[in-house]
Amino acid sequence: QVQLVESGGGLVQAGGSLRLSCIASGRTFSFATMRWFRQAPGKERESVAAITWSGDSIYSLDSVKGRFTISRDNVKNTVYLQMNNLKPEDTAVYYCNYHPGGYWGKGTLVTVSS
Repeated sequence: QVQLVESGGGLVQAGGSLRLSCIASGRTFSFATMRWFRQAPGKERESVAAITWSGDSIYSLDSVKGRFTISRDNVKNTVYLQMNNLKPEDTAVYYCNYHPGGYWGKGTLVTVSS
């Protein structure tokens, strides 16, 4: 079993920044691929970014490229999502995902006001 706890969400004005964190426990973190997803109200959950065990990152959404940065600290068992120049359309619950196994955190809410 893997436990994931996200934090760092909140209310921010458009153009602001937030850094989300996700702490993993219960299984080896170093070799997992970690992902961030988000789910906006009334919409399906979508992949935002992923980072491999070696630090290679992939951004699934063109709309976040150049604004969001995914990173990880294998000593702290933590994955981060730095979000800059936030837009109202970034408003969503952001979830952390651990692969393999498909483990999910409970999410952290990000609200961007215009």
